[in-house]
Amino acid sequence: MQIGLYPGTFDPITHGHIDIIRRATVLVDRLVIGVAINRDKGPLFSLEERVEMIQNECQSLAEQTATEIVVHPFDNLLIDCARDVGARVIVRGLRAVADFEYEFQMVGMNRALNDQIETVFLMAEARHQAIASKLVKEIARLGGDVGKFVTPPVRDALRARYEASQKP
Repeated sequence: MQIGLYPGTFDPITHGHIDIIRRATVLVDRLVIGVAINRDKGPLFSLEERVEMIQNECQSLAEQTATEIVVHPFDNLLIDCARDVGARVIVRGLRAVADFEYEFQMVGMNRALNDQIETVFLMAEARHQAIASKLVKEIARLGGDVGKFVTPPVRDALRARYEASQKP
């Protein structure tokens, strides 16, 4: 069984993330979505909320593709998480050249730590390449419509979170 790991903070999950997940399902039999517990980034949504969002968004995709999709929180090194879940492949999404420079460095470090795990880069579809969770959150915080970037349940969760934070 070929197992892949797609890591990220997914705060929140976007159409770009879902596009990469969908495309990764043709490469592996089991796709583990590693939800990073990155306290330094100060996520808007709790770990539990992010895990639930991803599970909800991926349920029908798993059925459509006949790929097992598992959501797995982690707070250790990415390469250790890959080993822990049995992944031989780390899937990373690329949007722009700036992403590549960072990812290039990360691959080098991961290869030095464990050269048995490969990294595969997938480009998001052109219509999703500009989507970044950070920008989606900013648009939502300022009252903009994020419906082009996230699914309706995620849009509603963003709206509810920002409305709750503005109440006295």
